This record gives sequence, structure tokens and C-alpha cells, in this order.
Amino acid sequence: MLSILIIDDEESQLISLKSFLSRREHEIYIANDGLEGIKIAKEKTIDLVLSDYRMPGLNGLDVLKKIKSINPIIDVVIMTAYGSLTDAVDIMKAGAYDYLTKPINLDELENLILRVQEKHLLISENRILKSELQNKFRFDAIISQSGEMEQVLNTAARVASSKATVLIRGESGTGKELIARAIHYASPRKDKSFVIVNVAALSDNLLESELFGHEKGAFTGASQTRIGRFEEAHEGTLFIDEVGDIPPGTQVKLLRAIQFGEIERIGSNETRTINARIVAATHRNLEELIESGQFREDLFYRMNVITIWIPPLRKRRSDIPPLVHAFKKKYATENGKEIRGISKEAMDYLMKYDYVGNVRELENMIESAVVLCRGDQIGLRDLPEQVQIPSKSANNPHDLSKGYTEKLRQFESEMVNEALQQSNGNKSAAARILGITERHLRSRLEKLGMK
Repeated sequence: MLSILIIDDEESQLISLKSFLSRREHEIYIANDGLEGIKIAKEKTIDLVLSDYRMPGLNGLDVLKKIKSINPIIDVVIMTAYGSLTDAVDIMKAGAYDYLTKPINLDELENLILRVQEKHLLISENRILKSELQNKFRFDAIISQSGEMEQVLNTAARVASSKATVLIRGESGTGKELIARAIHYASPRKDKSFVIVNVAALSDNLLESELFGHEKGAFTGASQTRIGRFEEAHEGTLFIDEVGDIPPGTQVKLLRAIQFGEIERIGSNETRTINARIVAATHRNLEELIESGQFREDLFYRMNVITIWIPPLRKRRSDIPPLVHAFKKKYATENGKEIRGISKEAMDYLMKYDYVGNVRELENMIESAVVLCRGDQIGLRDLPEQVQIPSKSANNPHDLSKGYTEKLRQFESEMVNEALQQSNGNKSAAARILGITERHLRSRLEKLGMK
């Protein structure tokens, strides 16, 4: 229910509206003039003000402006018997939620009250959601106990409050997006949007439109105007994942957007000013890409203001036990299972495994183990085969049971498969990840017998 303040110099109108709204269990306050109403708004918690427009002393427009100066969240509806278009325009420009024409139609009033209630409920839900997100992505909520990750978190926490562009580097699956989110939610922009664009998942043709938007008719299939991710992230944070995969033509526009805060939609000559904090991430060697002419050096230095390196999981093995227990708890709850712990033998094998896919691979392993576990403790038999028999992995150089040619073939298959997974099956993007042409990739897929 709402706390509603009614301001009107007509006694009969006050009594009528108070009676109608009280029967719907709203908390009602009444005032005979603007000054008295403003006093109540200062002293009480008010959700909605219904104010007459024509009153002695302060009129409805004056009341509206003063109420908004006290608390801009309070919704104000102006009631007027002089419903001219000029009055309505002035009222709405000053920040009114809506206006009603006298005599008041009670059905119309009830619908308006319902709209205000829905708005307040939505705001409340959004606040709860944002609070949950901020808690989830706090730096102290990130699971780690290694010195290497503590250094990463310390650096990220120190740069969060700045406007500096951040480049997060590390292998796939190390948690680059998690760090980017933590930076956003620890920054002054935490109440604004956190927008993600995954370059590797997009074709070259779609990427530019995704980043900068397009006008209706700009190209075949552009049936309507669409804003890009930069505009969505205005006043917030734009996270560009796999920035090393951006094609050279788009790199020029990205450089301008970062350097000057200006973009142009495809098909438009209008320059738009954007204020978005840029956080980028890549698993690729940008220095090598610069040398081969695939990545602009000036863009690299523009993004490389603050660099955060996330070490692979095999270089911070002390993080494995707390991650295992956290994932076990998470997936046991999700699957309605009671998993008491993990056997010493299973944990020993997990500690020795090299995790090509890093934290993401470990999480997938534990989810699988929880689902397959028949008892209340995860054992070695519940873990994937590559953990139980690590010598079978193509990435293990000590396994010489297979010939040189077959070993290389197996290793190449794993590399290509990983690139395709990262790009969601997009061969053009997978080829960029591998640093080869799409034609070369298709040729290798055919020779490797991979579909």
C-alpha cells in the first residue's frame, strides 16, 4: 500500500478522495494548501502526492517543484479543473508523474494508483537485485586464498574508483569477467549498467553494429534503428571480452570511442558523445598480434592504461580446495543433493591436474561429479576420466605411449575444439583465436575429421 498526501483547498474534495483511498487501505494525509502539504512531505514518508493546481498561495506547479526538491523519488500528480494543453505540458516538464482533470474520474484515479504501485514495486525489486549483484561480485566474495590472486584483487580494488581503462589478461576460464564485474560494482558507476560484448562470438559484419548501433536502412536487414553497446553502457561500464579478436577496420572506430568518447551509428553522420568506462579482456598475446599487423599499437596503448594479469589455475593450486568446496556446495544445492565432502584421493587428483580450461573447467568437473555422485561424498570414480588418468591427455608431454604424429593430431584437435567452444561454433571467430585464416581452419577441420 502507498502513503498518499492529498493537497486541495476544497474540503469536499479532500473528504471524498480520502474516503475513497482509505477504503483501499492506503495511508492518507491531507492538507488545505501548498505550504501545509510541503510541511507534511518534510515530516512524513510519502510515496505519492495528489495536488490541486489552482490554490491560493502556492499553486500546484510550485508544490510540485518544492516536493521534488525535498525528495525527487516522490511521485506527484496534479489535479486541475482547467485542463489546458499548456498547463499539462508545464506540469509534465516540471517532473509530474501524471495529471488528472476535475471532476476526478475514480476509475481513472484507481488505475493511476495501480501504476504507481507497480512502479514502486519494480524499483524495490531492482534495488534488491542490485544489492544481490553487488554482494555476489564484491572483491571479498571472490573465492581465493593464493598470494597471486590476492595481488590481482588488490590491484582491481585500487583501480575500481578511477575512470581509467582496464585491460584484463589471462588464459580462458581464469575469471576475467568476474574481475570486470567486481571492478564495476566497486566503482561509482555501480548503480548504472554493466554491458558485455563478446567479440569472439560475433562475426566481423555484426560486431560493428553490436558496438556502435545502426540506423534503419543502413544495410540489408536493418529494418529498424538499434542502439549499440556503447550507448547502452552510457554512464556505466562496457566490458569488451576477447578484444584481441576485433578486426582492424573496427579497431579504428574503437580507438576513437575510447580516446574521445565519440561514436557514430552505422548509416549516420551524427556524432554521439558517450561516457562509458571501458574494461577489456583477452587471452591472446597482443604484442605478437601488433608485430603481425593484426592489432593496432595505438589502440593497445590506449587500452593498456591499467593491466591486470590473472594467473592460470595451475600456477595457484592453493585456490583449488576452496573452489572445489564452493562449487560442491553450489551444485549440491541446485540439484537437491546432500554431498558431505570429497575424498582425500579425489582431492589429490584434482590438485595434480593442470586445468587447460582453468576455473571454468574445474567448475564443470565438480558439477558433473555432484550429479553423478551416488553417495554423500565425491570419490575419484565421480571425476572425469582425464582427471583419473591424466596420462591420456594430449597436453601431457610425458605420455609417449602414442606416436609423434598421433600425439600432434590429438593436441591440434583439442586446440581447435577449444577455439570453437570459445566462439560458440563461429569458425571465423575461432580462426581469429587460433591466429589462422578461416580457410586454413576449414582445411584442418576436414583433415582432422572434425565436424
